[in-house]
Amino acid sequence: MKSIIKKLTNKRVSCDKANSWLGSYISSLLLITVFITGIVLGVRRLGGLQALELLTYDWMVNLHNKNEVDPRILVVEITDKDIEQYNSYPITDNVIAQLLKKLQQHQPKAIGFDLYREVAYPPGTEALRKELQKDNVTVIQLIGTGDNSLSAPPGVKQEQIGFNDVVIDVEDNILRRNLMYLQFGEEETQEMYSFALRLSLKYLEDYNLEFQVHDDSLQIGSAIFPDLKANSGGYQIEPRETAGWQVLINYRSPNIAHRVTLSEVLAGDVSPDLIKDKIVLIGTSAPSVKDIYSTPYKGAKGSMPGVIVHAQMVSQILSVVLDDAPLFWFWSEGSEVLWIWIWSLLASAIAWRLRHPLSIIIAVIGSIGGLWTICFVTFAAAGWIPFVPAAMALAIATASVLGYQALYNLFYDSLTGLPNRSLFIKRLKELKQRRFKSNGFVAVIYLDLERFKLINDGLGYQAGDRILIATAQRLQEQLNSKAILARVGADEFAIAFKTNEDTVEAIQVANKLERELAVPFKLSEQEIFTSASIGLVFNRLHENFQSEELLQASHTAMYQAKASGKSQHKVFATKTHEQALERLQLEADLNQAIANQEFELYYQPIISLTTGSLNGFEALVRWRSPSRGFVSPGAFIPIAEETGLIVPMGKWILEAACRQMQQWREKYLQAESVMMSVNLSSRQFAQPDLIAQIQEALIVTQLEPTNLKLEITESMVMDNVEDTIVLLNQLKELNIKISMDDFGTGFSSFNYLHRFPTDTLKVDRSFVSNMSQGDKNTEIVNIIIILAHRLGMDVIAEGIETEQERKILQDFNCEYGQGYFFAKPLSAKDATELLVQNTRWEAQREQD
Repeated sequence: MKSIIKKLTNKRVSCDKANSWLGSYISSLLLITVFITGIVLGVRRLGGLQALELLTYDWMVNLHNKNEVDPRILVVEITDKDIEQYNSYPITDNVIAQLLKKLQQHQPKAIGFDLYREVAYPPGTEALRKELQKDNVTVIQLIGTGDNSLSAPPGVKQEQIGFNDVVIDVEDNILRRNLMYLQFGEEETQEMYSFALRLSLKYLEDYNLEFQVHDDSLQIGSAIFPDLKANSGGYQIEPRETAGWQVLINYRSPNIAHRVTLSEVLAGDVSPDLIKDKIVLIGTSAPSVKDIYSTPYKGAKGSMPGVIVHAQMVSQILSVVLDDAPLFWFWSEGSEVLWIWIWSLLASAIAWRLRHPLSIIIAVIGSIGGLWTICFVTFAAAGWIPFVPAAMALAIATASVLGYQALYNLFYDSLTGLPNRSLFIKRLKELKQRRFKSNGFVAVIYLDLERFKLINDGLGYQAGDRILIATAQRLQEQLNSKAILARVGADEFAIAFKTNEDTVEAIQVANKLERELAVPFKLSEQEIFTSASIGLVFNRLHENFQSEELLQASHTAMYQAKASGKSQHKVFATKTHEQALERLQLEADLNQAIANQEFELYYQPIISLTTGSLNGFEALVRWRSPSRGFVSPGAFIPIAEETGLIVPMGKWILEAACRQMQQWREKYLQAESVMMSVNLSSRQFAQPDLIAQIQEALIVTQLEPTNLKLEITESMVMDNVEDTIVLLNQLKELNIKISMDDFGTGFSSFNYLHRFPTDTLKVDRSFVSNMSQGDKNTEIVNIIIILAHRLGMDVIAEGIETEQERKILQDFNCEYGQGYFFAKPLSAKDATELLVQNTRWEAQREQD
């Protein structure tokens, strides 16, 4: 039982460590979103976003224009033409009285008189007063601010008077709110109704609906009109600006009512059906009178006469009471905070999950489009929810998370959460700056995960990522909390820690890590085996040291361990350091050699074993350095491969060999059938423009493709078999010969050999030299030759050094051979002499 508990505990701790960095990273992202939400809310609370929110509201009003006409309302407007016709403004009391009489003849349910008449404009003043005192007439007064107040016409009862004061948004002077009701006084409350409310209640009298005033709403029957708050919807205004009981005007159409002119009514040109049982509003629409208000509508529709504004308000009240139309609703402040934070979270998810900048831009634009759609659909359902703060939080959070990621990635590995090379060096420097007085050591371990490329290529990069994460987790479990662990390369990790008086402790840590990484990983029930090459370096804490040099030294020791055989560790030594410096100098000299063309080609003859005649040459590069003298190909070719310098070098070799072959063909008739073999490196073979390079070499040198043979190795063709087959077929289309070099040194290509369009198989020198050691070795060579012939290829045997080897190969029907038995690699001059003499090799070795 104890062992089970221990295993479960270890597993839990392991999971906790594996997720700790992820939890920390996500916590940081959450804190960013909370911080940004707080900033956006703060700016909003100060009113910094209100102008944009109101602009958004206006856009939605225009997009949601229904072009509805309320059949319950008729507007009688006094136009500039009416004023010209009656040659005065204000229109005389006599004309207005006639208008009212004419309307009353058709039995309107209510008449709203939206003209100030506290002063008489005779003649007809008495007649007008009688008309205005009728029960179904509602008149206006202006409460104003004292000096600019205007009274209702004399003799009109209080219940027929409604105030004409409106609330304008000071940011842009646009009318969006309807002030419906006011109360004054503390001991004796005086109540005042808006003109639109008085007129609506007059129309609703037959419905027997009770009007009630509550602290935060008005109520007509069962319809409730919630009072607009200082922070409702996109508003962030002073509480005093929401005095009284206000609602947001629901602009459904710029032309909400039928409109006729004063002249048309007096002339009898208006259908009685437009008046009977309707609300008739009388007011001026003449621009010269300047009774115009700015509304959310754009263009000419945005300027609305006061009488039409009242029609909008009356229509909204009637629609809510009689048609169950919704009033604008708003979220609570807490809901709006959550709403804005959700969009910040979405932004952080976009920036965290997506990598490509274009993908992030598209996702953000799509998210803002989705936000707009949600807000507009909600607006169509009479809801006003924040768009601008949410969009701003989305944009700012995306930029902030990307900035955080960029900063994080400067010092941390995004996959494992470990410090990267830069932070490792920084922390190593901090360790140095503590100036320990002890005689202990700082140890740096450099660890390279073996077989990682094979795992990545075979199982995919996702499996490789999981291996790296699991490796980081295992390393963390084996190290104490004070150790510095970092990922410093694709499959490389560095560790720094303090040790005691001797170096045994660090070596024990290296051994422990080596054993831990030898334990197979489990991916989808499949065991994956890995190992590690480890480099180790020490430096006394009280001695001065450079962090970069320590890391480089451990890296050098790791490569020494790798060269000695995998799954080893090596301690850095001065000799190793000197070897590393020598290698760096060799790389520098090699770069210079390419620039200065210090290379020359040697040519090893390839001889027909049947006739003894020259069949071709293999071009081999030699380097004669001005400072180093002759440099062995075994010393510089691997470095050229590793650094990529083999690519320009290979291009030069190809052109030089083709040029030499063409010169021989032009001068010597016997060179017409001679073949020039050129080795391709794995780096060259992987170049996307390889075909173009070869074509260019043939064109520049004018060599016939039939005189060129390209040699490739087994390992090169097995990296990507299908692509290799396509590439070899393209080379064959150029009439170039293909030879597989060093055949038999691996086992991977046997299954695919019949699919490769090769012309020649070269038997590796190791098989040729081993023929003298037993019949089995001889039989292997025989089988390779038989296999090649069965597949339609000829055979070249490398490394022939004795008459016995030549004789055996000849008996096996091997077509060609090369090696010191025939000739060593020759300079261009000596190779030319060979062609001139038309040398033949008989059964006995040719003597120099």
